[in-house]
Amino acid sequence: MTKPIPAFTAARLTRPDGAVIQYETAGEGPAIVFAHGLGGNHLSWWQTAPVFAADHRVVVLSHRGFPPSTTPGGVPEPTLYASDLVALLDHLGIDKAVIAGQSMGGWTAVETALLAPERVAGLVMACTTGSFDYDRFDDAEVKIWRKAMPAFIADLASRGIHRAAGARMAEDNPPLHALYQAIDRLSLGLNKEEVGNRIRAMRTRGAADAARITCPVQFIIGTEDPLICPRGIELVAATLPNAKCHVVAGAGHSVYFENALLFNQIVDEFLNGIGW
Repeated sequence: MTKPIPAFTAARLTRPDGAVIQYETAGEGPAIVFAHGLGGNHLSWWQTAPVFAADHRVVVLSHRGFPPSTTPGGVPEPTLYASDLVALLDHLGIDKAVIAGQSMGGWTAVETALLAPERVAGLVMACTTGSFDYDRFDDAEVKIWRKAMPAFIADLASRGIHRAAGARMAEDNPPLHALYQAIDRLSLGLNKEEVGNRIRAMRTRGAADAARITCPVQFIIGTEDPLICPRGIELVAATLPNAKCHVVAGAGHSVYFENALLFNQIVDEFLNGIGW
């Protein structure tokens, strides 16, 4: 008999500066927190959170400033994402969790692991290096990728394709692509260009910080990612003491969304192997 899907409960946490963090929880067991990217919110994990809630305590949140969460002044400060997450763990009575971050959520994952390493059982870094800088490697493949991507992204935009969803999703599964775009539009009014500028300004972490992240780390790479360099992810992963990569051929920036079954399998295998 198939287990019933646990019901999610929505709630809000008010931070000292007045920011309100909306989150949802479900399930029991070892905890896993899903942190979304710039084009998403807590709804982005609709294909993943219910699956893991069958055997885990699952938390999904919308980062400050990403509706329905709020932030003072209207533009969120990404340097506060990690402290928001630690406060949420405290609020929920979670001592330790795996943090799965996609794209921008990788900044939350990395910074939380550096801020409160004792609270992090492992990291899933989905199409992201977070605040680790891969340009510092002066790698030829990264340079070629950087030179090619502006025209590639412009072409996607000219065809009405969301750059974080990608052409394959748009062409092979138009309804899924439309849903991705609709979730992104829920943040209407948020200056995402400025948020992007702020997270890129945080991309200063290097080898010394990598050495401090000793928990298991699973990187997931889409070979056609136009936003985070696949080669750059491999370079960063090699500097962490306990990291591995899973490369998904033909995938773009949102493996978790366009190929949720495979993404969930990769994460499940990682969770089963870390020992908590």
